[in-house]
Amino acid sequence: MPCSWDTGYYHETSIIHQMIKHNLKRQSIYQISILIIFLDQITKHIARKLLTENLPQVFIPYIFNVRLVKNTGAAFSILTNATPFLSFISLLVALSLIIWIWFNSPTNLWKGFAIAFLLGGTMGNGLDRWFLGHVTDFIEIIPINFPIFNIADISINIAVGCFFIDILKERDRNKQQ
Repeated sequence: MPCSWDTGYYHETSIIHQMIKHNLKRQSIYQISILIIFLDQITKHIARKLLTENLPQVFIPYIFNVRLVKNTGAAFSILTNATPFLSFISLLVALSLIIWIWFNSPTNLWKGFAIAFLLGGTMGNGLDRWFLGHVTDFIEIIPINFPIFNIADISINIAVGCFFIDILKERDRNKQQ
């Protein structure tokens, strides 16, 4: 028959194990976000150094070009010239996500990826708005008439996809119960 302190010990280690697991999830989300911010900022820096504004350069013929564009709006150029407002929204979203991650590490993979990609994309474009007064876009898809975008934009779209997958999986889990 185990001693009462044995039960307490195992319970205590279980709590410690859960705290470590929670911190690893949180740390992974922050690391993914930082990687996205780094990739976004380095590719934008290269685009600003090597490209001439609005002059397309063929990258993969008939598929996509690189073209430097200064976007003062949001996705699809909505809210053009609203940089102060969009800068504030970027800051608000980023701080909200950082606080949420700190206190509520996601319980599953898809939600974790969604939060990480959303934070990375929001911070990537936010940094441009805060320090440059515009977002640097440079990826242009040729076969379709689609807005010019960047790594942060891609990350935000991946986040939306991950949230959608999470919702579908959650719905399936609820149906099984």
